[in-house]
This record gives sequence, C-alpha cells and structure tokens, in this order.
Amino acid sequence: MARGIRWLVVFMLFLGGAVSYLDRAAFAIAAPLIAKDLSLSASQLGLAFSAFFLGYAAFCFVGGWASDKFGAYRVMTSAMLAWSIFCGLTAAAISLPVLLVIRLFFGMGEGPFCSTASKVVSNWFPRREQASGVGLANAGQPLGAALAGPVVGGLATLYDWRVSFVVIACIGLLWVACWLWLATDQPSQHKRVSARELAHIEQTEDTVAATDAHDGPQASTLFTPAILATALAFFGFSYVLYFFLSWFPTYLSSTYHLSLQKMSLLNVIPWIVGFVGLAGGGFLTDYLYRRTGRALYARKVVLVSSMTVAALSVGLACLATELAAAVTLSTLAVFAMYLSTNTYYAIVFDTAPKKRVGTTTGFVHMIANCAGIVGPALTGYLVEWTGSFVSAFVVTGLVAFSGALAVFIFVKAPPRAVPVPATLSAKSA
Repeated sequence: MARGIRWLVVFMLFLGGAVSYLDRAAFAIAAPLIAKDLSLSASQLGLAFSAFFLGYAAFCFVGGWASDKFGAYRVMTSAMLAWSIFCGLTAAAISLPVLLVIRLFFGMGEGPFCSTASKVVSNWFPRREQASGVGLANAGQPLGAALAGPVVGGLATLYDWRVSFVVIACIGLLWVACWLWLATDQPSQHKRVSARELAHIEQTEDTVAATDAHDGPQASTLFTPAILATALAFFGFSYVLYFFLSWFPTYLSSTYHLSLQKMSLLNVIPWIVGFVGLAGGGFLTDYLYRRTGRALYARKVVLVSSMTVAALSVGLACLATELAAAVTLSTLAVFAMYLSTNTYYAIVFDTAPKKRVGTTTGFVHMIANCAGIVGPALTGYLVEWTGSFVSAFVVTGLVAFSGALAVFIFVKAPPRAVPVPATLSAKSA
C-alpha cells in the first residue's frame, strides 16, 4: 500500500528535518563570519557549537518522554516553534556569552525532534514499514544541511550573516502552521484516514519486539545491553555527523584557503549524497528484513557495515593532500554514516514496548547527542593545539568504529518464546 495519509505525515517530518538541519548547518556555514565579527578563537567557536548540544542532548530525552505522555503532535509543534524563535534570535548575538545562551536554548528547542518523530512513525506505520518511514522522515536532514551552504552563503554575501538566521526562522514558523493543519497524533484521529489504511497501520506482526504487557520499571528497558550498545553506536554516528556539520566548512576554508562562495558550494556535496544514503537506508533495511525474516539481523548488517566504512573513510580523509580526495572521502563517510540512520530507531522499535518507544528513543538519542557536546569542543581544542585537523579526523574515525563494534557484539535477538502445545495446556488445566 504505497499511498495514504501516513506518507503525508512522514513527508511533513521530512520537511521538518530539513528545516532543523538548515537551522543547525547555518551556524557552521556562517562560523568564519561569526568568529570574525565576535572575535572568537577556534576553541571559543567550538564552545559555541557545543552549547547547542548541551541543551539538545538533554531535551532529546525530555522530548521522548513528553511524546509518550502528552502526544507527539503537541510536542513536535512546541519544539519547532521554540527552536525557530531562538534560531531568529541568533541574529541578536553581540558577544560570546550572549551567543552561548542563545545556542543553549536553541538546542533545547530542537532536541525533541528526532525522538518525537520516531514516536510519530511508531504511531502511524506498521512494523514492516517502520524503517522505511524513519528513513524518509530523517532524509530531509542532510538535504537541509546541503541547502544551508547556498542559502546562508548567498544571504551572507548579499546582506549579512544575521539576516540568514531571521529568514530560516520564518521558514520554521511556516512549517508549524502546516503541521497544525495536516497532522494528528494518532491515525484514528485524522479525518482523511480511510478504514483500509487504518487497518493496514494497525496490523500486527510476529516480531522479536517486547510487548506492551511488559510492566517492569523503565530502567529494565533502557539499560539492556542491546539498548546501551545502540546508544553507543548512535554516539559514534553523531560524533561523525557533528564533526562534519560543525567543522567541515571551516576545515575546507582553513586547509584549502577557499572563499566563502566556493566553500559553500563544496559543502553541499556530502549532504546531497548523504540524503541518498539516508532515504535509501530504510528501504534497504526493510528489504533485508523481508528477505530474511530476521529484524535485528537486518538492522545489524546495515549498521555495522555502514559505520565501519564511515570510520575507514574518515580515517583516510586525514591523509588526503588534494581537495578532491578530501571531499570524496568525506562524502563517502557521510553517505555510509547516513545509510545506518534508520537502524538505531528500528532496533528500538524491535526491542522496546510500544508505549515506551518515545522515552527509549529519547534516551538513546540523548546519549548519542552527548557527542555534540564533546565532539565540536574537542575538535576545536585539537585544531588549536596541533595546528591541523589530522588528529580530529583520527579521533572521529575511532569513535565511529567503537560504536559499530559494540552493536556487533551486544545487540542480539532475545530468545523466542516456545509456544505450549494445546494438549499440554489442556492437561495442565
């Protein structure tokens, strides 16, 4: 069933993801201009990057918990409204302390997006389509990062870097208006969902996932080896992501002495290719699931192989001496990294009770986005201490590989319950 309101809802998430990364990448594109305007060193710029993720990581968990308790529709509306306002307020930054406060609240507003989006997909899609739904919902993110280069670069060249943040904030507010009009929390609440589509969404399938009958404490879900390993792998994914999202434009400018215009255009390449990887990764994972009938096996194959390729590509990129080689290897790293995106959410769908999907995803996403707190700041200090990006590339590759290794070792399908024969049930009765 290829058509339905659920695909319209996931398209809105696709657009929301594009806006979120347009917001985030805007700061990286404008970073050289902001640093010059506010007289920031590399380490101070790293702190400005990390301030966003301090608020972001905490509210990944808060947003997931709130989507379980109050509904994903309301949380998504509030989050987009908040982060759009603080995106616009970035234009008002006149010093490092002011910038840090704005970035902190900006991150708090954007933090709930991914965990809440996963809750929306869990509500609106049957399990066999959930990896595809997550892949499409998140595919807008690299597209937004790609658009940030020409949009912010163009506006900064024509006007000022501050203007770009006001324009992007207005785009976010427009999305909120469309979301309020087109979406609902549950498919059963939507007037345009047909009875046939509702039956398709609510179908049940034999999976290894926990059931909603699981009434143990929340910690019994969060601190299982599979969830913790997935969180560590997602940390590795996020470390790679935020390394490129935060520092790649500055790396291109400082290492290869590129102009703002050329840097902005080259920065588009990894994110466009990453968009293809993210959009296709969910379909690849669901295809392997349908072929093997083994959900976690399909998730692991895609995650481990993709993040291993990403780690190797990042490690080799630091050895590149030509611009073309550096951009090619970086693009391969971003593509492979994004190919794994859906798997982290899909593993949560497969192992957590549905009523705890939002909270569990929020927990995993919170751990993952601690990489945003550590990574950009550490990269800034490494660059300042060593005078180059080589050590930063090496650390990024090692972190990515560690996460893939954790999933390979610790994510295992729980033993299936053996059904009791009817004759034995009758005798025991």
